Amino acid sequence: MAKPAAIVTGASSGIGLEIARVLGQEGYSVTMAARRPEKLEAAVAELKGEGLDVTGIAGNLSGEEEIRNVVEAHRERCGRLDVLVNNAGVGVGAAVAEIETKRMDMQIAVNLRSVVLFYRESVDMLRAAGAEHRNALVVNTSSISGKSGEAWLSVYSATKHAVVGWTEAMNKELAGDGIKSTALCPAFVDTPMTDFVKGEVAAEDMIRPQDIAESVRFLLRLSPACVVPEIMFIRPGDRL
Repeated sequence: MAKPAAIVTGASSGIGLEIARVLGQEGYSVTMAARRPEKLEAAVAELKGEGLDVTGIAGNLSGEEEIRNVVEAHRERCGRLDVLVNNAGVGVGAAVAEIETKRMDMQIAVNLRSVVLFYRESVDMLRAAGAEHRNALVVNTSSISGKSGEAWLSVYSATKHAVVGWTEAMNKELAGDGIKSTALCPAFVDTPMTDFVKGEVAAEDMIRPQDIAESVRFLLRLSPACVVPEIMFIRPGDRL
């Protein structure tokens, strides 16, 4: 088999960066996509310094054309796609009476719409990989808020519930093509996205990005006969 290849979105820091690292360590050629060019360049340089085969493509992942550009650049470089990781996400808290349309639309676009569009643009390569080894994989980063709605994070929670539902639908639709989908549903992870709550929950008491990334390493090792639809990550003592 040719060298396997992967796309990871939201890959410039946090969970996405650690998943890109795991995929590189597992022998994948990884296309890392994120919004901020300078931050992405630093992340790519970090992984290249570890001897990993990675490249970066910067773009606004809420935009249809930018998503096409990421997929086509990956196709041109690698010619195949065995793993797609839809990790890019954004969360904005607000009471229901104070929800701003612009911020609502941004969360829907990044957290849900981009997931749908990456599947659409990538499914031909995923089907080709599935036909070859019956073990193509898509990992969608949801949240524990995608399992239990959170006050003041209502729009974010709704988008993450939708990611879980989309993942379930894709498993039913693409199973015959050798493509598996898994939704990752973590509680607070020590990333910049959780800075807003670190006055109440110390960073050292949060789940590590590496914890989430190791679950992807586990998924890579499963046989074609096994699908894991979702994984929840909680802290000791947390209540679902």
